[in-house]
Amino acid sequence: MNYSSRHGLWVTAASSLLLMALSLPSWPRAAPAPVPRKKAAPSWPMWGGTIGRNLANLVEKGIASDFAVRPKGRERNVKWAVALGGKAWGGPVIADGKVFIGTNNEKPRDPGVKDDLGVLMCFAEADGKFLWQHAYERLDESQNVQYEGLASTPCVEGDRLWYVNNRAEFVCSTTSGKVVWTFDMIKELDIFVCQLVMTSPLVVGDFVYAMTCNGVEAGTGKLPKPKAPSLVALDKKTGKLVWKNALPGANVMRGQWSSPCAATVAGKTQIIYAGGDGWLYGLDHKDGTLLWKFDCNPKKATPYKPGGGGEKSFILATPVVYENRCYVAVGQEPDDGPGVGHLWCIDITKKPKGKDKDLSPIGDDFDPKSKANADSGLVWHYGGMVVPKPKNDDDRVWVFGRTMSTVAIHDGVVYAAEIAGYLYAVDARTGKKVWEHDFLESTWCSPYYVDGKVYIGTDGGDLYLFPAGSTYAAPKKVTIGHSVKVPPVAANGVLYVNGGSMLYAIEE
Repeated sequence: MNYSSRHGLWVTAASSLLLMALSLPSWPRAAPAPVPRKKAAPSWPMWGGTIGRNLANLVEKGIASDFAVRPKGRERNVKWAVALGGKAWGGPVIADGKVFIGTNNEKPRDPGVKDDLGVLMCFAEADGKFLWQHAYERLDESQNVQYEGLASTPCVEGDRLWYVNNRAEFVCSTTSGKVVWTFDMIKELDIFVCQLVMTSPLVVGDFVYAMTCNGVEAGTGKLPKPKAPSLVALDKKTGKLVWKNALPGANVMRGQWSSPCAATVAGKTQIIYAGGDGWLYGLDHKDGTLLWKFDCNPKKATPYKPGGGGEKSFILATPVVYENRCYVAVGQEPDDGPGVGHLWCIDITKKPKGKDKDLSPIGDDFDPKSKANADSGLVWHYGGMVVPKPKNDDDRVWVFGRTMSTVAIHDGVVYAAEIAGYLYAVDARTGKKVWEHDFLESTWCSPYYVDGKVYIGTDGGDLYLFPAGSTYAAPKKVTIGHSVKVPPVAANGVLYVNGGSMLYAIEE
């Protein structure tokens, strides 16, 4: 993936260097009688906040909407700000009084370590004090892009955190920085990383799940490991492999950079992930048995071609579960450019009747009320080509374009962005568009809902704040000064804005 400076996201990476772990403040002596533990403070412990991965925070109130991070000396409502590397794609997540974020090593915290590394950094939530980091040498250039760093967003539960480093090593650490176990997916699963590792682990019960990021060799487009698994489940305490799933096998188009989500339906928990073939797969969380699958491309779509030449797309976004429905949209690599896209809503309570477990609509009939789709899981589809084709060459020829963004859903409205620079608000029940906004520039960022507002960044370095709801209102714009590829997140009254090379904690 050759990314231009306008689009500079993807990731480099890694071998293991545990650089430092500063000790936490000591706990006070225990009282003579047992003292009830205080309820844990609100947090944002993983990509998506919860296992459904919906980028909507329903807990936080009083989040700042009036702030400035530049120019220097004129900052407003900035609680603290810390320098990261040159790029940061993995997080932040906030849990256990700490902030965790993946970055690169362009601004070394350890002056003695100046190599091209993937780095997981940990800061104190209260004041931004640097606490510790894990750093990893990157793989060779056939599997890693230079200077992109560690892109996996960690998942935290209690005093444990899990992430996948830039070497495709699944890592469990304590939140104070002590590595508990490491599972090398290249060695143990014989995978081939397509340019970067960008999956965010998911903890459900005793297991932790993640994509392997197995994919093609960028230069040739060939798939070196067609039998390698796409998703793995490990014992969260020991790192022992529990099960693996190789769907879609040899049908991977490019890379597999999404993250799994989960939902419990009729008492059974399912893990949902986006395969590199553009299909969604729902698996039993205990043993990986296929429960259902859904094709997110039209059957008549022209085949995928590197460089954006085909209509068929894969899925970079994370699927989101909201009220027993799964929402996801397709896309391609940013340098493939804009193109036709599709946003889907799928009923995950539907039990497939065929042996192949297919809940896809029949042919290219996207009418959920059609008799042909009586056994389909299709709730609605938004996107595809404009019919009839516009006569004016300046008019858009597709309804919804390719995206890298995960959706946010709140109060019956789905907020979905496309890479060409549009934000859409769509009715979650019907798939009808209620409003749209044109940024006049591209965006990789996912929308994030909190406290009555929808936040989303652009490649030009601005953060937009929209009043949430089905009625359009003009947004407020805050200049960050660096491409905002990652959505902000909120915890304990503070908004955390990942500015790529800087992390800002915003509090009124």
